[in-house]
Amino acid sequence: MTTDVVVVGGGPNGLMLACELGLAGVRPIVLERLPEPNREPKANGLLGQVVRMLDRRGLHERLSGSAEPPQPNSAYFMFGALSLDLSLLEDSPVHALPAPQHRIEQVLQQRALELGAEIRRGHEVVGMSQDDDAVTVEIAGPAGAYRLRARYLVGADGAHSVTRKLSGIGFPGVTYDRMTVRSAHATVPTEWVDPDTGTLDVPGYGTVAPFLPHRTEHGGFSYAPLPGHPPLLSTTEWDQPETGTPMSLDELRASVRRVLGVDVPLGPPEGEGPHVLRRLTGGNTRVAERFSEGRVFLIGDAAHVFSATGGGPGLNLGLQDAVNLGWKLAAEVHGGAPPGLLNSYGTERRAAAHRMVLNAQAQSALIAPGGDVTGLREVFGELLRDRNAVRRLAELTTGADVRYDMGGAATHPLVGRFAPELALRTSTGVVRLAELTRTARPLLLDLTEEATLARTLSEWHDQVDVVTAHPQTGAPTALLLRPDCHVAWATASPHPDAADRQALRAALRRWLRPVELVRT
Repeated sequence: MTTDVVVVGGGPNGLMLACELGLAGVRPIVLERLPEPNREPKANGLLGQVVRMLDRRGLHERLSGSAEPPQPNSAYFMFGALSLDLSLLEDSPVHALPAPQHRIEQVLQQRALELGAEIRRGHEVVGMSQDDDAVTVEIAGPAGAYRLRARYLVGADGAHSVTRKLSGIGFPGVTYDRMTVRSAHATVPTEWVDPDTGTLDVPGYGTVAPFLPHRTEHGGFSYAPLPGHPPLLSTTEWDQPETGTPMSLDELRASVRRVLGVDVPLGPPEGEGPHVLRRLTGGNTRVAERFSEGRVFLIGDAAHVFSATGGGPGLNLGLQDAVNLGWKLAAEVHGGAPPGLLNSYGTERRAAAHRMVLNAQAQSALIAPGGDVTGLREVFGELLRDRNAVRRLAELTTGADVRYDMGGAATHPLVGRFAPELALRTSTGVVRLAELTRTARPLLLDLTEEATLARTLSEWHDQVDVVTAHPQTGAPTALLLRPDCHVAWATASPHPDAADRQALRAALRRWLRPVELVRT
């Protein structure tokens, strides 16, 4: 028996893909080598466009515990430990969702199971081969070795991906061995912490804003008072000799002294663990040569890794890989994929990964030690007084500047971009766009005065959801959204003409196979 899709890796990216496939009616098997979920503290939250994407799937409420939609940060942010004044922007692209990685995995696993995924823990992939029809996977499980045959295999198994290695896909990039990052959960004197802002006031040094990296000529420092956990303190230094001893709080105290020039009394963490106490030396920035090989695909850290720059770029990017691939893979399984649809995954997401490489490299250069970098930062800081510069860097950091090539002559500025949030006045009341995208189906929003665009969909019948609503001032009058919420077509005309309708049909043909071809 051949299953449709096997996902290797039960972390956030693999589970997100399982959710996306489940929404499209595909029931994947997820193989995770760890017998139990890993509760080791890793990522502490999500940042940027991925937060809005989770809202589009109804997952933001589960993770945040609030029915309120995500709100942008309109105060300040950082790029390379330089302040970005987001108050200069009318609409900030910076959205944050504080949540430890184990909680993210817990919510995604629950949703994947609700949608019919099968998750097998303690099952490790040890071999793989493929032919024209399927991939054969060799697995070591708790009850012994066995094989699975799948039409498609997706590697979501991390930076040391077995899937990538067995597929023969190269992983070029750069390894950095100069940088040492030390992190630990610890307590600080309560009188040093502002109870309203969470700012840390270090005597003899000054204030340190919470959650944002702070750079000196000797290294970097950050203070993250996460809700429900002891504060997480981290330092970054360059060219530190190897100690050969286990990481300790004393080592972190000495590192803080070197970076800030003053002593910070750190106490042991309070409450139940697990607690962070680690030292990481070096880092990697790598992007796979290709994101697929035959019937095998890569997402997340299996496809790209980045040196630490803040904001959790790997996880944010990986979850969006899953959303991009899920609907395309499901369309192929169901026979509804037009030519080239699966190939567009690698084209689109490799471009997004290389954009994140640029982000990582630029920020790494700006946080490096030394007086010459300080001079560069002063000049760069002057540029950050400009509204356009702030917007471009905020969008780069959050992934909001990603724009896919939708083919044809895209005349509307939204085409290719992630759809903005809209409050739509329909016949049944006001509804947010995010409430209309939770089924992961293509969506046509018809805000024109005649509301007759549905007639254009005759060849696609029930493949596209259509919502009509009252026009909004300053908003496009019609949008076609792909399942990943990127705009495939748009118009600002209140009375779409023949050219508008022809462009809409061209977009439909590019991303959806006509019903009569699917059925045959």
